[in-house]
Amino acid sequence: VCLPACSEEMAKVTLIFKLPYYTEWGQSLIIAGSAPALGSWNVKQGLALSPVHEGNALVWCGQVSVPAVFTCEYSYHVVDDHKNVLRREAGEKKKLVVPEGVKDGDVVEVRDWWQDASEALFLRSAFKNVIFSATDNAKRQLQSPSLSKTLDPEDIVVQFIISCPRLAAGSTVVVTGSNLAVGNWKAQNGLKLNYVGDSIWKAYCVLRKSEFPVKYKYCQVSEAGVSSLEFGPNREVDVDLSSPKPSRHILLSDGSLREAPWRGAGVAVPMFSIRSNEDLGVGEFPDLKLLVDWAVNSGFHLVQLLPINDTSVNKMWWDSYPYSSLSVFALHPLYLRVQALSDAIPADVKEEITKAKKELDKKDVDYEAALSTKLRIAQKIFNLEKDKVLNSAPFKQFLSENEEWLKPYAAFCFLRDFFETSDHSQWGRFSQFSKEKLDKLVVADALHHDIIRFHYYVQYHLFTQLSDAATYARKNKVILKGDLPIGVDRNSVDTWVNPTLFRMNTATGAPPDYFAKSGQNWGFPTYNWEEMSKDNYGWWRARLTQLSKFFTAYRIDHILGFFRIWELPDHAATGLCGKFRPSIPLSQEELLGDGIWDFDRMSRPYIRQDMLEEKFGSLWTIVAANFLHEYQKHCYEFKEECNTEKKIITKIKTSPEKSLWLEKEDSIQRGLFDLLQNIVLIRDPEDSTKYYPRFNLEDTSSFRDLDEHSKNVLRRLYHDYYFVRQENLWRQNALKTLPVLLDCSDMLACGEDLGLIPACVHPVMLELALIGLRIQRMPSEPGLEFDIPSKYSYMTVCAPSCHDCSTLRAWWEGDEGTRSRFYKTVIGSDKEAPSRCTPEVVNFILQQHFDAPSMWAIFPLQDLLALKDKYTARPAAEETINDPTNPRHYWRFRLHVSLESILEDKDIQASIKNLVTSSGRSFPGKKTDKLEKSLRPLIIFRRYGK
Repeated sequence: VCLPACSEEMAKVTLIFKLPYYTEWGQSLIIAGSAPALGSWNVKQGLALSPVHEGNALVWCGQVSVPAVFTCEYSYHVVDDHKNVLRREAGEKKKLVVPEGVKDGDVVEVRDWWQDASEALFLRSAFKNVIFSATDNAKRQLQSPSLSKTLDPEDIVVQFIISCPRLAAGSTVVVTGSNLAVGNWKAQNGLKLNYVGDSIWKAYCVLRKSEFPVKYKYCQVSEAGVSSLEFGPNREVDVDLSSPKPSRHILLSDGSLREAPWRGAGVAVPMFSIRSNEDLGVGEFPDLKLLVDWAVNSGFHLVQLLPINDTSVNKMWWDSYPYSSLSVFALHPLYLRVQALSDAIPADVKEEITKAKKELDKKDVDYEAALSTKLRIAQKIFNLEKDKVLNSAPFKQFLSENEEWLKPYAAFCFLRDFFETSDHSQWGRFSQFSKEKLDKLVVADALHHDIIRFHYYVQYHLFTQLSDAATYARKNKVILKGDLPIGVDRNSVDTWVNPTLFRMNTATGAPPDYFAKSGQNWGFPTYNWEEMSKDNYGWWRARLTQLSKFFTAYRIDHILGFFRIWELPDHAATGLCGKFRPSIPLSQEELLGDGIWDFDRMSRPYIRQDMLEEKFGSLWTIVAANFLHEYQKHCYEFKEECNTEKKIITKIKTSPEKSLWLEKEDSIQRGLFDLLQNIVLIRDPEDSTKYYPRFNLEDTSSFRDLDEHSKNVLRRLYHDYYFVRQENLWRQNALKTLPVLLDCSDMLACGEDLGLIPACVHPVMLELALIGLRIQRMPSEPGLEFDIPSKYSYMTVCAPSCHDCSTLRAWWEGDEGTRSRFYKTVIGSDKEAPSRCTPEVVNFILQQHFDAPSMWAIFPLQDLLALKDKYTARPAAEETINDPTNPRHYWRFRLHVSLESILEDKDIQASIKNLVTSSGRSFPGKKTDKLEKSLRPLIIFRRYGK
């Protein structure tokens, strides 16, 4: 029988994958890819790998037969015995192209690497599109590597593949090594790689079997011809000549070029705190261009803001709190520049703007006046040009791309103003959202349609102004970093439109920590994660997509909330008596087994007459008569009408007997709260057989009056609940939700991980390449009063202060004992610490942070300006942005100097830039030359010890 010659279409080759990777017991690896041979992205049908020991390495291997002409995308997955995914590679999917010239029956070996999240960081938009701008790569000519040599049986084709996302513009990549084909360690004679796109460089090299093994390294060659070898040990490629059919083609997928850790610096300031010559009493989006200019002059690659979403729930100064969103999509009208709304503003409106500018030019932000003034002026301009703008092509495109959130937002604002409340439960037939009701509210022939269109108009201009500033930042290689609040206001567009996504009978907060000794109650409803998961967290994905229109990096507020959230009943006013959700409670059966049986005694407020006498003195009988019931001699319980914190607040303010405690309301409220919180166990409101240990239960008299056996059992269970039994649950919870956030945009993500940190948090953040936060006065290590910046890990942002604590100056000047200990232990001086935070002290502390190994050093603008006496005339306490202990804090801090004036101050910009450059951090416009290349290993040794 005569068989036809094997055509190229019928030719088959064997692909062998090899990946060095250490697994734990019960884990294995699977390749899933776009081709049917790799499961068509179904992990359970992917290519299973088997482990082989090669020297000291554990190498996972697998093979599959594919056509000789074959391309696909793929990635590796760690799975359990049931092929459930435990971990997956980060970043973009890998791309495989079978090399040209393979013959039927050839073996192609892919020597791969596991791409972890930290390696993929530099493919995020903050680096790819800003610092190492895509325009730099766009200038590179794409070249496909080709193989022209005819192979003989002794030849083996090696393809070198390397990712170089940080390569400077004009630079190229070569391979040099121990063989003539790769230059005999001379970069100028090395094998030049071709740029194939997406930061990937490739080249073929034909080697004789006798020439193996070959040691090699990758080398950058600058536009000026200066070469720089990558760090680390030599790489090596070898072949197994004893194999009956050795590989003819080896694809060396070598990961990323090994370079010195990249480090940058930035400045942080709330949008509302910015002062400029053009603003109306509050920072405005166009001001960001000035801030970017100042950042570039000072050597900063990043500008960080607080949340900028609309918060106008109450239409008063309470709404100054930027973390309580009316809408997670809409921008705040507070930041609108009304002068930029039109090129044809009438003279009388211009005069009104000029007058408003003078009236609002105050020391602090007047939230209500600034917002109402801007909306009033915007309304006048809208009335003049609404048809022109709303019929324009740019506006129509904006509306088309944003209508899913914009129409409900505009309808909500109309109903809020019509009913004079944002509490949508008070809106009658509109309290329940539906698409049909929305359509009627926004229909074009409605009498109120101009009100709806006005909200469209304002959001359109906010979008345009912020987009313009964001584009300017990117062009100047400055990252704009946004903020993703953990919660939304319970009276918000989001809870109206998507009520099932929230647990409306609860509130979000934080247990006692550095910021608030009695915990925090933010008032937001907690999330219904089970409901959110049904559409793969679509609401979160939409949020991140919207955020990425303006920002290339973002801060995840209270990232601990994605592991577990501190959940409080909605009737709570403080943050002390909560529980973690999710968490494994103490069951009644478990407690009974340990000899704990008197559940009522431990879960109801423990109130005795002697406590009342001690707390309220001569007023104790009045307090008892009005708020308490004596259920047995000397034992009391709260009356039904005041048995929650919110009920107590209401009764103190509205009781007919309130004249009896006139001017003592605060002390009586604190005392009653203490009594209400005097419990040991918190009963689950949804399951009466489950309990949670009250935070800091040993501080209560309820605990102190227990028998020793009960105390010992409760101490053990308390430690188990808060520090042991939840860890795996919380880890699994975070790994369900956080990867969704990270995958739905290419922004660089940082997590605010301050407070009570579970043991599982930092390992998960490292696994996902989430950059943590370190504040020197809030040490993450136990037993330290002050953190040591030189010991911070690379995957962190370090800062001397943040918006939730006092500034550097206020902290230093606030407590003599603290500054004396810092002066002695950190600065290393035996002299008396200066009572004033001098520029010399500020310089020392800032230098510590610039020199830290942290990827980012980000400084509040107030701390940077403290480098110069000229900017410290204002009392330090007035520069604090937030007081976390006060739920009704007025967020109104405003810089006392304009951006224009600090832009003119060349001295302070030079001083800050000197701190950046001397620390080896990157800065806009930085050029890498021979001198820096030669010094870089010394910098690395000094900071990283390797």
